[in-house]
Amino acid sequence: MRTGAAEDAGEQAGGQTGQAWRVAVQAESGAVQAEQAQQREVCRDFLMMAQNTDMELLLDSFKKFAIHGDTKATGKELNGKNWAKLCKDCKVIDGKNVTSTDVDIVFTKVKAKTSRVITYEEFQKALEELAPKRFKGQSKEESLKSIHKLIEGKEPTNVGITKVAKTATVERLTDPSKYTGSHRERFDESGKGKGRSGREELVENTGYVSAYKNAGTYEEKTKAK
Repeated sequence: MRTGAAEDAGEQAGGQTGQAWRVAVQAESGAVQAEQAQQREVCRDFLMMAQNTDMELLLDSFKKFAIHGDTKATGKELNGKNWAKLCKDCKVIDGKNVTSTDVDIVFTKVKAKTSRVITYEEFQKALEELAPKRFKGQSKEESLKSIHKLIEGKEPTNVGITKVAKTATVERLTDPSKYTGSHRERFDESGKGKGRSGREELVENTGYVSAYKNAGTYEEKTKAK
């Protein structure tokens, strides 16, 4: 009887221990799942923030190209000339998969029939048209991201601006300290131009002879007396 009672007690204790272990495992599993869910939420929020930032950069580039060369432009619409420049400057046109002709065709396709410009929404549609062509082998979503990366944060390049060649001859001709004669008198010791006084002999109505060293001393002596 005692042996049977001890066995029953042992089985009961063992059952309680097993139940407690299962409860602990379930609690731990629940905590892990909650942590994983939190991590997924953080990752999702991070990706959304990154996407929003990328879209802001894309819009910023659109605006910069939209106002390029036009002081009256609002930045809300992009004309055909600046659209072509954007595609060229941002390497959308690679001369192989996408040509200038492709760019013109897409522009005509997405714009309104009577319009000569495209809006930002139409601009995005144009990129959707060019993306699979520019990035062959990529999925539609991947190619669109790739073409966005080419444009995000970019701005128009200024082509045709003449740069001063830095040669010994140019440096000599532009260094005032090496000027001689009347040309030297047109600049002060720091190399800054004197303006009119360096080109003409200005007459001072002070009552003194020109270049008189003691000019102004008479008034000072008179005041002292």
